[in-house]
Amino acid sequence: MIPDPVLNVKSALTAAGAQDTVRIFEDKVPTAAAAALVLGCEVAAITNSLVFELNGAPLLILASGAARVDTGLVADQLGTGKIRRAAPDFVLAHTGQEVGGVAPVGHPKKLRTILDVSLQTRPVLWAGAGDHNSMFSITYEELARITAAEPLQVR
Repeated sequence: MIPDPVLNVKSALTAAGAQDTVRIFEDKVPTAAAAALVLGCEVAAITNSLVFELNGAPLLILASGAARVDTGLVADQLGTGKIRRAAPDFVLAHTGQEVGGVAPVGHPKKLRTILDVSLQTRPVLWAGAGDHNSMFSITYEELARITAAEPLQVR
């Protein structure tokens, strides 16, 4: 049985006109390194979906698994206040997905989304698909389109 968060991601991909490339693994892939190992790709091809809190609202940053997000740099570019890493209960409330399995899509409501421009050098990206056992593949251009993300330097 496919978990509801993964079904939500599959539905969101289909509704956006994107290919449903969700793969479900027997073992958990909760980190970029674990996912890259199972998928046989570089960590830089893994797209982490990281939820931050900005003025009480969620901010989703889609960043390369090979990089750490510089929240000060992002805040400066956005012209906003301090960006803080969101608590797990905040992430679950806004995405319907647990930390470590958050997908770029399939959330109850549209989230403001930033897309790491460094990801555009990869021909294929892999992103979480709603739980710790699922991933999907997508191109940078398609990910930007289906998330309506703002491209930004995040590191």
